Amino acid sequence: MQSDSKKYDVIILGAGASGLLCAMTAAQRGRRVLVIEKANKVGKKILMSGGGKCNFTNHNVEADNFISNNSHFCKAALKRYSQWDFIAMVARHGIEIEERKHSQQFCKNSAKEILTMLLDECQQAGVEIRTDCEFMSVKYDSGYHLKIKQNTKKETLNSQSFVVATGALSIPSLGGSGIAYEIAQQFGLALTKRRAGLVPFMFSDAMKGICERLSGLALEVNLSCNGQTFTENLLFTHRGISGPSVLQVSNYWSPGDEVSINLMPYIEAEDWLIEAKTKQGKQLLKTLLSKKLAKALVSELQTLWWSKSAASPLAEFSDKQLRAIGEQINNWQLKPSATEGYRTAEVTLGGVDTDGISSKTMEAKQQAGLYFIGEALDVTGHLGGYNFQWAWSSGYSAGLFV
Repeated sequence: MQSDSKKYDVIILGAGASGLLCAMTAAQRGRRVLVIEKANKVGKKILMSGGGKCNFTNHNVEADNFISNNSHFCKAALKRYSQWDFIAMVARHGIEIEERKHSQQFCKNSAKEILTMLLDECQQAGVEIRTDCEFMSVKYDSGYHLKIKQNTKKETLNSQSFVVATGALSIPSLGGSGIAYEIAQQFGLALTKRRAGLVPFMFSDAMKGICERLSGLALEVNLSCNGQTFTENLLFTHRGISGPSVLQVSNYWSPGDEVSINLMPYIEAEDWLIEAKTKQGKQLLKTLLSKKLAKALVSELQTLWWSKSAASPLAEFSDKQLRAIGEQINNWQLKPSATEGYRTAEVTLGGVDTDGISSKTMEAKQQAGLYFIGEALDVTGHLGGYNFQWAWSSGYSAGLFV
């Protein structure tokens, strides 16, 4: 096998959102930049995100939209490269934007436009990108020495700066891995506890059968866990529950925790039922509720909560009964058995401990020239374009200093 050596100013491991933004920023400063990617194509997560439309940022970006052991860490990068900076670049490239609820920004046409934009910027700045390139090892000795393998050819590459932009453990089918954590530990950086985030819930009790029967049904709910509440759609699946509300709450859930579902987020169900008893006493409760909720869901709730009174008109329910049912409608307590895990998780919670990283430059404090950006770090955004914005902001910040 052949072996040779090449010298760069910056080598970036990973050609995803943060890696490409970092590459173009560094190259625009005149740095000689190489991006190496193990997959056969770059930006796979960009292409599949947002149902192929790429929810690339949000009009409203605050530190409160991010989860980290250090809630202040993300502030400097988000300020240095804001959502408006990225939106301006999108506009310069003539990409049409579609704004959806909660100020989410999507491509009107295709996520391919965002990837093409990043690749065009990289090409114009002279970035070299290699795909099908396997990272083997890295050593530091007055610079970084990377061993890689491309096809059957092994090479040693040298650089002043080494940027880890490999993402994390989520969606391994799109290249997710823990390589960033291995590199961090090799150079003495601490890690925080990692788990799947923005991920559906599963059930192992009677709720599993209910979810299977209701699979495909979606409705807007308030979903709460550990003091966090999100008003979004919930989707029943054959495994459990999913949808935006569930993905958001999963970031705050731990095994053993209950979640609370408010099936009527804009109605005080107890008062509504008592009033209906007075005005529509001849109706069945199932008939009344089917005006607000899907019939299939109401049938399941009837089996759970008032099966013995299923044939009784509202007038025959006691106020106490109706208040109890109303309370359950507004506060349905469920205990998921688990999440679907990294296989379907959109992000990985936790990661490289930010205590060891400069919030200004993304450089390791105790290891000159080593940078971590994007999802590899212990910074996780809510659903809604925030994780992409963190990729852009952290990539840009590192790109200014590598």
